[in-house]
Amino acid sequence: MPADPGLAELAPDQRLRRLELTVTRRLDGLLHGQYRGLLPGPGSEPAGSREYRPGEDEVRRMDWAVTARTAVPHVRQVDADRELTTWLLVDGSASMEFGTADLDKRELSVAAVAAVGFLTAGVGNRLGAQVLRADGVRRFPARAGRTHLLALLRALLAAPRATAPPAAPGRASTVAPPNLADGLDAVHRIANRRGLVVVVSDFLDGLPDDPDQQAPWERTLRRLAARHQVLAIEVTDPRELDLPDVGLITLVDPETGRCREVCTSDRRLRERYAEAAAAQRVQVQQALRRSGATHLPLRTDGDWSADIVRHVHAQRRLAAAPVGGRRGGAA
Repeated sequence: MPADPGLAELAPDQRLRRLELTVTRRLDGLLHGQYRGLLPGPGSEPAGSREYRPGEDEVRRMDWAVTARTAVPHVRQVDADRELTTWLLVDGSASMEFGTADLDKRELSVAAVAAVGFLTAGVGNRLGAQVLRADGVRRFPARAGRTHLLALLRALLAAPRATAPPAAPGRASTVAPPNLADGLDAVHRIANRRGLVVVVSDFLDGLPDDPDQQAPWERTLRRLAARHQVLAIEVTDPRELDLPDVGLITLVDPETGRCREVCTSDRRLRERYAEAAAAQRVQVQQALRRSGATHLPLRTDGDWSADIVRHVHAQRRLAAAPVGGRRGGAA
């Protein structure tokens, strides 16, 4: 059962209050934990070295320069960050307007932003955002406080809906809307200090037909993951994964405006669609794994708050596991 049925039918301020209530109620146990609950890990600021303690320290933190100089094993020390800066990249392109459940993909992305915002809130912690829209990138500077978070959520809920460009030739805009790679580049330029980067998207932007080719956003995502903890929240709708048998329908590409009539009574066509959709999602998962991002899939017909809780608990178990038992890449 979805966590927040009827959200789309409420006014923006009502939706905001409902979101805050849902997050604080369903994620209450996590909100009292440390701010690294989304992606727990050690601090990042260098603080010298000390002697290695067998059975306590991780081998990957060995300070080989000091060890060679002193002939005694040493590990690097880091201070836990006193303040966390979280940068959000929210995909507001036309493909995020699609939805056939109680929430559409855009509304689910706002719910995910709310969860991230409340989970990372704390004294001194800051939250900034870059929102991809058809008319450009809207930037929200990194600031602390509940008022700033609520202002960001209110802006996301009240933003005008993205629409597909006209299908007729010659009427399309000469200015291409910003894509996911552009947004990631913008985050990479502005996120100077190590922190948390959260990307909320369907990750379909520029996805090549050839699965052996890289998506245009993969390289920049890898560069971000080399310095920051990166959480990729993938938003999908069930109708993107399979077609129902409802006869003749018109499919519209939300990014280009192209239309095509399809007869869904053809069983073989529905099977091919499901196979292609499954392969596409695997392609996205593999790209995120290669990038070093942690992967959190959310569906518009699912209980998104429960999915986030399960993800955070899984990440905490992963962080507490012995080094040899950990696995890299996406969770």
